[in-house]
Amino acid sequence: MTDYIFREGKGADPRAPLFFVFHGTGGNENQFFDLAHQLLPGAHVVAPRGDVSEGGALRYFRRTGEGVYDMEDLAQRTASMTAFVRDWRERVEPSAVIGLGYSNGANILASVLFETPGLFSAAVLMHPLIPFSPPARPELAGTRVLITAGRRDPIAPASATQNLSDYFAREGAAVDLFWHEGGHELRQEELLKAEEFLAPYRVATA
Repeated sequence: MTDYIFREGKGADPRAPLFFVFHGTGGNENQFFDLAHQLLPGAHVVAPRGDVSEGGALRYFRRTGEGVYDMEDLAQRTASMTAFVRDWRERVEPSAVIGLGYSNGANILASVLFETPGLFSAAVLMHPLIPFSPPARPELAGTRVLITAGRRDPIAPASATQNLSDYFAREGAAVDLFWHEGGHELRQEELLKAEEFLAPYRVATA
């Protein structure tokens, strides 16, 4: 299996959805692990730790400044994460593969969606920032995508968020864009929206 440090919580049954959660800059595999079980009870949860350090803060790929990505590194890290997810999918054989990421975690998840359409059944992108034009991917048609964002986010501008939503819509994805009136922070209303979005994948738990 591709070499990431990760935390795992086994699903309620062998065919439970496989739920990957990706932390933000400075987080780790624990940041959203418990939240994942709250949002999607019964899922098989895998939380990989970012393997890039930025002044001691863990990330999934390098950048040279705020909103300025090292595109070569992003390509390499995207390939590594794609292999990691694919390895898990082949080993577990889940009913669905779902991703949730916040900030830098949302960005690596989005990058995997761009490069390997069909790997994820659904994705929750919380406060993503994609400062480049993704390639056309008609294979994204039918993929469910929820984007949540703050209208006053100083890190992920509202215009960039809208552009990303428009991209997924053009490619035929079933995209839902949810705004709150704040900034880059996660708010309860967007977590409730994510819970609603993930409801079709819930499995019965004892």
